[in-house]
Amino acid sequence: MIYDISQPLLECHVFPGDIKPEKTQSRNMDDGDDYNLSEISLCVHNGTHVDAPYHFINDGKGIGQVALGKFIGKAYVVTHEGVVTAEDAKQILDEACSVDEEAGKRILIKGKATVSLEAATVFAEAGIYLIGNESQTVGPEDGPMAVHLVLLGKEVVLLEGIRLGHVPDGVYMLNCAPINLSHTDGAPCRAVLIQ
Repeated sequence: MIYDISQPLLECHVFPGDIKPEKTQSRNMDDGDDYNLSEISLCVHNGTHVDAPYHFINDGKGIGQVALGKFIGKAYVVTHEGVVTAEDAKQILDEACSVDEEAGKRILIKGKATVSLEAATVFAEAGIYLIGNESQTVGPEDGPMAVHLVLLGKEVVLLEGIRLGHVPDGVYMLNCAPINLSHTDGAPCRAVLIQ
């Protein structure tokens, strides 16, 4: 079973203040052109996307420098509503690692959850590769910087804007490899879970 956990990019939820993705048709067979050709304009943080350290750390790695192994591998899906506290983070990690040690390196939080600074510190110190959530930002929407600095400072990949409502909790193979945009602060991805 393959679960698509990505938002359709052109109809996605947009973080307040970011530009909305737009598509234009520069060539159209209906207008007599030999082929169809689309152009898109977007923010690299639109829709389902990953953040690179460079997003909040000026000398941090761009998306093209982040090891692909962080985006591809076993992951653990867990449901949580509300603020993820330090105690919640420890419990999530213990639960994930007890089921599958590798899956405990990539945590996907299902539900309307916000990672607190204290939880971010627990995840960062545990050396996880990736944390994902359904919001357009891992931290609080009105002040995400501190959480991003803690996680990106330890080169934890942030997978934001995923859709897990149709995915049962448990272990999956995750692939959320981003478009290689070299030294940008993030990139869209087509995130999938394989059971």
